[in-house]
Amino acid sequence: MQMVKVKVLKLAESAMLPKYEHSDDSGLDLFAVEAQAIAPGESQLVKTGIAIELPLGTEAQIRPRSGLALRHAITVLNTPGTVDAGYRGEIGVILINHGKQMFQVLPGMKIAQMVIAPVLRAELEEVKSLSETVRGEGGFGSTGV
Repeated sequence: MQMVKVKVLKLAESAMLPKYEHSDDSGLDLFAVEAQAIAPGESQLVKTGIAIELPLGTEAQIRPRSGLALRHAITVLNTPGTVDAGYRGEIGVILINHGKQMFQVLPGMKIAQMVIAPVLRAELEEVKSLSETVRGEGGFGSTGV
């Protein structure tokens, strides 16, 4: 397992630092810093009260929590959200309520998980054609249900 150092700045006194719940988790839990209500079918930007400094060559991916999705139909709208290494602002999580009930976000509630991942940069080359494959242009359910 490769380790990287991520600097974390608390922007609010009540903010909680992200943490791994278990030693073999890939995602750090992110916590809400303020109360918010999310109506059915609506989305809200939920603040975490933290900013981070990522090492060059990495990104942070903001992903849903499976328990919130299963029990309350709450997920991250732009999953995975991307935090670039150069961003120094507050980490916000766009939550959407796909459920039928109002959902109450409470301070200190686990709202998402953050995975630190390496980034590959692509060198693009314009060409006149692409190589042939068995799949070809088949997509969007072309292999069955």
